[in-house]
Amino acid sequence: MTRTDRLRNARTMPRRKVLISGASIAGPALAFWLNRHGFAVTVVEKAGSLRGGGYPIDVRGTALEVVRKMGILPRLRDVHIDLRRLTFLDGDGSEVASVDPHTVTGGVAGQDLEVRRGDLTDALYSAVRDDVEFMFDDSIDTLDQSGHGVEVTFRGGSRRTYDMVFGADGLHSRTREFLFGPEEQFHRYLGYCFAGFTMRNTFGLADEVTMWNTPGRAAALYAVGDSDEVHAFLNFARPEPPFDAFRNPAAQRDLVAEVFADAEWEVPGMLAALRDADDLFFDTVSQIRLPRWSSGRVALVGDAAYAPSFLTGQGSSLALVGAYMLAGSLADRDHAAGFAAYEQDTREFVTVNQDQVGEGDAMLFPATARALEQRNNMLRKLSAVPSVSSVPSAEGRPAHSALALPEFTPVPGR
Repeated sequence: MTRTDRLRNARTMPRRKVLISGASIAGPALAFWLNRHGFAVTVVEKAGSLRGGGYPIDVRGTALEVVRKMGILPRLRDVHIDLRRLTFLDGDGSEVASVDPHTVTGGVAGQDLEVRRGDLTDALYSAVRDDVEFMFDDSIDTLDQSGHGVEVTFRGGSRRTYDMVFGADGLHSRTREFLFGPEEQFHRYLGYCFAGFTMRNTFGLADEVTMWNTPGRAAALYAVGDSDEVHAFLNFARPEPPFDAFRNPAAQRDLVAEVFADAEWEVPGMLAALRDADDLFFDTVSQIRLPRWSSGRVALVGDAAYAPSFLTGQGSSLALVGAYMLAGSLADRDHAAGFAAYEQDTREFVTVNQDQVGEGDAMLFPATARALEQRNNMLRKLSAVPSVSSVPSAEGRPAHSALALPEFTPVPGR
């Protein structure tokens, strides 16, 4: 069957009802494109509302074309964070080097975006809120694919049937667990844990990041604009994930305090702020590697399917591109053929970006004294003679733009 035949058949099909679990980045992006292709979309989100604020995230390469097609690129340009410098410190707090952030991230000045997570989620939600149904403060309790569709029971007690269900519910996806079982079998631990929170900006920092390192430990202060708050990060190497701390904030605080107990610079003050922080986010640095991204009428997108870890800087970009590719692949196909096309056309892009992880940990979080010294020597040379860097270029890292977006024809009125 030709694409023209598929489009003709799609226009005569009844409008398909779909459910998306998760309203962060991948979920609203997928809702936008599915609505554009004629689906009746519902998004369910366990939180009571959108999460505002949040740490800065990157939108690069192919993902920039996605947000341009969505019409939200100008809005994101208006809230772009233009970092001036990235300063690295030794264990005693002395400066190692101060460099242009793009030389480390592989980003392209004047093209790539860095925005607060909440600014991106607000832009995505605004683009789609009038066209799809959002159910906040609820979540999927059970999925049953034994019939002709997917019967969903919600935590709030209601029950509905959908033609398809999509898991856009993040690294620790419950939808993925429904399909494929416990997370541990797909969780690729990268050897680090981190804690993130906000604290008062008593350091005079503005539009910059300052990072302190000792072997296997890092502390960073990230100042957006001249705000009276900074984003604080504490990252440390650990051979095995601390599973006993994942659902215990007190245990998380104790673990971080123990690891950094003898640290210098501003770390003691950061630990004090950590104790009182009401926005602590603790997790492992890890990836999700799945042999397939769907089962039956249920598919995964974004971190739920292929979390790359923040070391790549590509989590949000993969979510945006994946949402575009998944919706477009279903525009003129049934669920089976659409899911197969989504994976076939997107997996190589995902893999090449997940494989960028080795560059991020070597630069930001050297685990040994030798690796740290090598990193510091490289930074000193980079700071003294910027032209020696092999990282920045007019195009950025090739992985970021490794997929040329296909054009998918909207199928209205289904």
